[in-house]
Amino acid sequence: MALGVKALPFTFAAHVLAIAGAIMVLVWCFYFRGGLAWEATNKSLIFNLHPVLMLIGLIIIGGEAIISYKSLPLTKQVKKIVHMVLHAIALILGIIGVCAAFKYHNESSIANLYSLHSWLGILVISLYGIQWIYGFVIFFYPGGPTEIRSASLPWHVFFGVFVYVLAVANAAIGFLEKLTFLETSGVAKYGSEALLVNFTAVVTILYGTFVILSVLSLPPVDHHDDFSYSEI
Repeated sequence: MALGVKALPFTFAAHVLAIAGAIMVLVWCFYFRGGLAWEATNKSLIFNLHPVLMLIGLIIIGGEAIISYKSLPLTKQVKKIVHMVLHAIALILGIIGVCAAFKYHNESSIANLYSLHSWLGILVISLYGIQWIYGFVIFFYPGGPTEIRSASLPWHVFFGVFVYVLAVANAAIGFLEKLTFLETSGVAKYGSEALLVNFTAVVTILYGTFVILSVLSLPPVDHHDDFSYSEI
């Protein structure tokens, strides 16, 4: 399915929102929350790695990987490598972000995996990893037979978009969950920090929306020279 409109405006908007989202989450964690650390007496600094790595890694870089495959003016083989590498970076940063959350909970004597956000987070990172491994083996190296690639392609596209949408939705849930805890601890409900967190969640949702719109708006690819992402 194609939207019948040019992708350039959607792609440009996605890039702008990516920059805005990255800046906003960094301002939140550095200005309002005190910074980032893997080892610290203040365990909250460890947790701060989680939103930064999940948003900039899994959501933003993952989104750029989706856009890049069908928007870069490069050969399909080069775009395939860029797509794969960006997704690998997103996955690695996402795994570190999840580990940071577990580390924070363990060192703060907080239970793990008790919320919907945590359940969906484990599901997302697991599916993301499975999607990357399958794509690497079937479409890159060693590469599956033509029949398998052809049959797998629409499902690979659908599954990738599904996992990405789920990741964006879970990020919004995560911002809500963390802000609720902060407000319970004394952060003003209408204060600057609360507004920043809410607007960061809104920007995250908008970014994910424009990523999907960018993909749907791109012209069909030529299937005669390679098996590549097609319109959904």
